[in-house]
Amino acid sequence: MSGGVDSSVAAYLLKEQGYDVVGVTMKVWPQDCISRAEDKCCGPQAIADARAVAHALGVPHYVVDEADQFEKMVIDYFTAEYKSGRTPNPCVMCNEKVKFGNLWNKASAIGADFIATGHYAVIEHLPGKAVLRKGKDPRKDQSYFLFSLRQEQLQRALCPLGGMEKTEIRAIARKLGLKTADKVDSQEICFVPGNDYKAFLRSHLAEEEFHRGGIYDKEGNRLGDHEGIELFTIGQRKGLPGGSPTPRYVIDIDPASARVIVGEAEDLVTGEFEIDHCLWHCDLSEPFEVTVKIRYAHPGAQATVYPGEDGKARVQLHVPQRAVTPGQAAVCYRGDEVVGGGWIARQTVALSGKE
Repeated sequence: MSGGVDSSVAAYLLKEQGYDVVGVTMKVWPQDCISRAEDKCCGPQAIADARAVAHALGVPHYVVDEADQFEKMVIDYFTAEYKSGRTPNPCVMCNEKVKFGNLWNKASAIGADFIATGHYAVIEHLPGKAVLRKGKDPRKDQSYFLFSLRQEQLQRALCPLGGMEKTEIRAIARKLGLKTADKVDSQEICFVPGNDYKAFLRSHLAEEEFHRGGIYDKEGNRLGDHEGIELFTIGQRKGLPGGSPTPRYVIDIDPASARVIVGEAEDLVTGEFEIDHCLWHCDLSEPFEVTVKIRYAHPGAQATVYPGEDGKARVQLHVPQRAVTPGQAAVCYRGDEVVGGGWIARQTVALSGKE
């Protein structure tokens, strides 16, 4: 229970379905966390809200301290990805490693059969298998963030809101008189205040940890200096040197040389890319067609996936897409079913090597 309306109603629905519900809120912020604001799911107010809802529903409520694990599995991953020139997706990692990962040890210790959340996704439990599907509300569907859950995790997971729309959820909460009924949805990474990841990195990393270097065009001409590759993402336009007749965009980040390479808008368009650390929910040995989402807000594009070795695959887009970003998850669908996916790998932009 995060202290928001979704997990509040999820707890109510499960109780109505006859489950023996235990409310758990994870304390994931370290004492020096700069995002301990009232509107954060990792903040102290969220715990108070979750406790109040649990009391109103008549279910026990516990706070589980996961701050150390969250730091290691999510925040350290977040900073390490930026230091490697990639753009992380901490929500996917939190679900896999913490909510449906480390928390299971505590859930099983009290005899729980499932971990349930307020995600807008459908988990269909079949004999010996669980199938992850899109949520009913296309504006709220969160199946993307659950793609990396393994079968054993999906089989012990419940998402009771998957077949509902947001308006229904709020109506139920208001009818029950829950204090979270009109609580505003968080649109940000829970530990990054104001969604300003640069400010978070500056507060979290020492000055010497930033990889400073040069900004180059595709021809290898040095256009200027930068304060760290950690402060750039693929497709970024702000913070780049001027003097070009057309807008410049970040098209590559080379962690080995600390180079940020810029180009024009068309340089961001690609027809194929590689993914690694893949997880598939079905037996895939031959090329197969899917709809792939290259980031959460992406509408999806038709593609053919060519499975490779060592957990890798090649994704060939039927229509080239813009800003395929290393570090982001590429999630593959057949209809509304999530068949798996992987993490987008870096595609090197060749330079002439001029200074």
